[in-house]
Amino acid sequence: MIDHLGFSVSDYERAKAFYAKALAPLGYSLIMEVTAEQTGHDPAAGFGADGKPDFWIGGEGAMNKPVHVAIAAKDRATVDAFYKAAIAAGGRDNGPPGIRPHYHPNYYGAFVRDPDGHNIEAVCHAPE
Repeated sequence: MIDHLGFSVSDYERAKAFYAKALAPLGYSLIMEVTAEQTGHDPAAGFGADGKPDFWIGGEGAMNKPVHVAIAAKDRATVDAFYKAAIAAGGRDNGPPGIRPHYHPNYYGAFVRDPDGHNIEAVCHAPE
């Protein structure tokens, strides 16, 4: 079981603002932030739900290759809301909300590239 994940971004403040807006429909918010002074190197922001930060970004700088992160959504309407919020926050379309039957018959997902090109997905596995 994964406790949390993190990856670096090229512009920490821009990415923090993007994720605050894009993840809100999924019930995620900024739970905690650690400063460069506290970490001894770069700042980090932890987003999550119910008080637990499990999605972290760090100000270490751009990565060589983008990462893919999928966050579970409670229903298809939440996937749609994530996609709209992420696009409004400056994300780029990487696959609009819809069924992806090549994964399984009820796989409903939406994919957005964040400002660094990371592929962020919201997915619901429940039937309609």
